[in-house]
Formats: sequence, C-alpha cells, structure tokens
Amino acid sequence: MKKIKVFFAAAALIISSTAIAGTPTEPTQEQQLNKEIHQLLDEPSFNVDGEMTAFVTFTLNEKGEIVVLNVDSENLTVESFIKSRLNYKKVAMKLNPTIKFYKVPVRLVSA
Repeated sequence: MKKIKVFFAAAALIISSTAIAGTPTEPTQEQQLNKEIHQLLDEPSFNVDGEMTAFVTFTLNEKGEIVVLNVDSENLTVESFIKSRLNYKKVAMKLNPTIKFYKVPVRLVSA
C-alpha cells in the first residue's frame, strides 16, 4: 500500500511539472513595449551604414502616447528619425504608475 502511494505521488509530481513547463507564458510589459517600438522604427527612410546605436529616454502620457524626452546618439539623422517616428505615437501597453521614465537602447543595422 505504501508503494502505491509513493507511485501516485511521483506520477502526480511528474504530470504537474510537465504541464507547467509546457504552458506558454504571457509576454511581459517590457517585451510588448519593445515589440511596438521595433514596429514603429522599422524601415528607416535613410541608408544605415554599418550599425548605429542610440539610447532613447521617454515617458508615457495619460493617453498612452510615447513622449520622447531624450535621444542619446552621435548621429543627428538617427536622433531626428527616432523622434519623428516615436513622439506622440500611441502604444497598446497599459500605463504602469510606478515607472516614470523608460530608457531603451535602439540599434539600427544595415540590411
């Protein structure tokens, strides 16, 4: 009788662990925001030579729009491109009241 209890306990543990491992997880808010920013910055209107990077600091207003505060880049074309593509664009992400500012790296690579 004791062996049967141990067997069922082990079987239940194996089944529950495989069921948990097999379920897909929801993307985090940061992953959703990164995906939306990637879509907004897709296909730049200028030629990208090599790799260009920038750090974008922004916040979200009450309407769920991105408000670009700073673009840290050595290239003025990249800076104006990012500002024009992101500033006041609505995102589907819900506002997190504890986070005031977001800072994301942006990397543009030649295709």
